[in-house]
Amino acid sequence: MMKSLQQLTFDDRFVRSLPADPEGRNFTRQVPRACFSFVSPTPVARPQLLAWSTPLAEQLGVLPPAEGSTDLAVLAGNALAPGMVPYAARYGGHQFGNWAGQLGDGRAMTLGEQITASGLRYEWQLKGAGETPYSRQADGRAVLRSSLREFVCSEAMHALGVPTTRALSLVGTGETVIRDMFYDGHPQAEPGAIVCRIAPSFVRFGNFEIHTALGEHDLLRQLADHVISAHHPELDVRAPEVYAEWFATICERTAELMAHWMRVGFVHGVMNTDNMSILGLTLDYGPFGWLENYDPTWTPNTTDLPGRRYCYGQQPQVALWNLSRLAGALLPLFADPAPLHAGLDRYREVYARTFRQLFAAKLGLRALDQEGDDALVDDLFTLLGRVETDMTIFFRQLAVGEGLAPVQAALYDADALNDPELSADWRAWIQRRRDRLDREPAERALRVAGMNAVNPCYVPRNYLAQLAIDAVTAGDLEPLQRWLQVLREPYREQSGQEAYAAPRPQWARERPGCSALSCSS
Repeated sequence: MMKSLQQLTFDDRFVRSLPADPEGRNFTRQVPRACFSFVSPTPVARPQLLAWSTPLAEQLGVLPPAEGSTDLAVLAGNALAPGMVPYAARYGGHQFGNWAGQLGDGRAMTLGEQITASGLRYEWQLKGAGETPYSRQADGRAVLRSSLREFVCSEAMHALGVPTTRALSLVGTGETVIRDMFYDGHPQAEPGAIVCRIAPSFVRFGNFEIHTALGEHDLLRQLADHVISAHHPELDVRAPEVYAEWFATICERTAELMAHWMRVGFVHGVMNTDNMSILGLTLDYGPFGWLENYDPTWTPNTTDLPGRRYCYGQQPQVALWNLSRLAGALLPLFADPAPLHAGLDRYREVYARTFRQLFAAKLGLRALDQEGDDALVDDLFTLLGRVETDMTIFFRQLAVGEGLAPVQAALYDADALNDPELSADWRAWIQRRRDRLDREPAERALRVAGMNAVNPCYVPRNYLAQLAIDAVTAGDLEPLQRWLQVLREPYREQSGQEAYAAPRPQWARERPGCSALSCSS
């Protein structure tokens, strides 16, 4: 039965189980010996519902908010529903490889934990709802462009089968926010917006790091016990090996997440430890991007240049580095570090296995387990990178295209195959793959269906996001709604929606928001 937001049941084990900041005033400060601070959202002028996730709402059992309703006011930070006790979490983190000290929810506020009719629990969080003790020099707000991108990508990633936080609503605030998009001394007023994010938990690696960094080992243990009790019913928090089993689970989930990012061509852009979910979810969609032409060195984040620490090809190794920082934070819970090292080894094993499974499926194979398979994959990536070749289009067309057709469809330069050497190398690779398929006889229709189940037709391309932002800024919500509808079924070719599967147009090459973004949002 669908209910209004006011009729839902909210509770919060995080608030009930862990120590709060005793300071009740909301001002920027260092917060000692606490896991969170109580806060209140800052009301906005003219809330307007810009987007709503019907699939997620049905899962939560909540009706869409009517214009001017109390439910809409809650999603804008202008009111609270019964049982909501908003707070901002305290955490630290390593940013771009360096310890950054206390960070925390600077513009996010968890409203409460919903208990659904089925007994499942989901945290509701507003992003862009105003200042908190962790806002530092910022205003706690978010701009429309980043909020719309987070809403769309959260829901698109879920439809793609990638573990992720979700987004229920996108609400315009009717107010402007001042941002310097590229930190180049040209701040501008932009429309503000608030995303309501949903997840089983928003706890991240940095929640643990801050306690160990400041010697708060009792709080570290309390937080670990809470996460295990609340989110790992398969583990017994009283068992002597529970922390080792828990860390191994974190490593496994993170490994699987990285393999899925690589499968669909997603680039997070800012893989700091405070942006890594303890549950293995994609968390904090900031300056993310989608690998259009295959380039393992590409990063969407201007702040990540020129080092490219968080580029596409580095993501699996960065995740391991981040897990190593988490292992260091959890060390006070262990008498012997050996289980932590074992967990990191587990990450390597699970990532390698999952990557091979997923990319075998992308190529139409049951497994990459025969001599020459590794070279087949490595040589493919080399070929994809020699000239601009759209990764999503290539893999999608590989299921049905004959000869060089999948390559031709994916090239940004239609004349690239006029190069005899490139053409010959592609023909040789295609023949090698054909020979490999012949060693795994399968009905063509089943093979195509299997490939199409892992190779999406539609992904949230960067330029399409910018077009949606432009339209919503101009007051037109229809392009966003139409795009969202397509992205909810990314593996099914949808009649009349070919434009959403098209490669990046020439005009989008250098335009801000299409080719590069910053952390300013």
